[in-house]
Amino acid sequence: MENEEDSPPEDLRVAIAPDEAAGERLDRWLTTVFDALSRSRLKHLIENGRVWRDDVRETDASAKVRSGATYRIGIPAPISAEPEAEDIPLVVLYEDSHLLVIDKPAGLSVHPAPGNWTGTLVNAVLYHAGASLRVVGATGRPGIVHRLDKDTSGVMVVAKSEFAMTSLGKQFANRTVDRRYRALVAGCPKPREGRIETRLARDPNDRKKMAVIREDSIHGKLAATNYSATKVYGVGPDAAAVECKLETGRTHQIRVHMAHLGSPVIGDQTYGGNKAARSLDKTLDALELEQSPILKRQALHAATLAFTHPATDQRLSFETPWPEDMENLSRALALLSPSMRRT
Repeated sequence: MENEEDSPPEDLRVAIAPDEAAGERLDRWLTTVFDALSRSRLKHLIENGRVWRDDVRETDASAKVRSGATYRIGIPAPISAEPEAEDIPLVVLYEDSHLLVIDKPAGLSVHPAPGNWTGTLVNAVLYHAGASLRVVGATGRPGIVHRLDKDTSGVMVVAKSEFAMTSLGKQFANRTVDRRYRALVAGCPKPREGRIETRLARDPNDRKKMAVIREDSIHGKLAATNYSATKVYGVGPDAAAVECKLETGRTHQIRVHMAHLGSPVIGDQTYGGNKAARSLDKTLDALELEQSPILKRQALHAATLAFTHPATDQRLSFETPWPEDMENLSRALALLSPSMRRT
């Protein structure tokens, strides 16, 4: 949700609800009052704290209108479709006139979107590569060929020329790009090594999430992940280090697949929370460490990215170790013993 001031902004649209509007759904009634705003736009404004009822913030689009109440709508200034260059440090692994390969830190969004209009990888790359990058790729997402979730760290490639954008796009589409991830998961997937193939689609109950759907469904897209548990921790086991090789690159693919196997990525606030994750949390609480090993993000790192250079046809491969927070968690997990388990 967007950060808003506690008091209404000065530039407001104001309406007083008449008696005949009492009991109507708020977003529906506001549409009749402010016909220049669509219902979906009004719903978005309500849910993001831009509507007040008698100076009380109203965030429920389905709330009933109250007779005589004064409703105020704060319309934010339009956001430019063109992101601005920002001096954000980048860890550059490779660069030439066509490519930029970086090690993205956790917490950095790839491109501007609602809630993250600034401070993204795109803003950083525009500062690093210059204004010429603006004409490469889609408006608002210059140079972006693929993406990582905000809280996933690891290797990414950015196209610096339209020629590279086209070539890399085809390589991703043809599945000739090698992408390998390292994750720390709760419990251990069964079997410990294998291939999972499902159809993924938006969760009908939460559009911000992806979900595994029926194989015979006409909705969603096929997703396939090869995985292998390379190390286990504790008894049970309590946790495991897993390597995943993507055959496809769907939204949240590894996170959904690991959760579907009963071993969600540790720290995943969206797909975690099953019995294995709750048990691990209790076990880790028993460890007396100077610094808590529990991450503030999902323990997922894009460790390897390999592709063919668009101009030279040379096969390039880049690999980075998982960052310090995942290394700290791995060390903590290695300390697990049966006596630390909590029921």
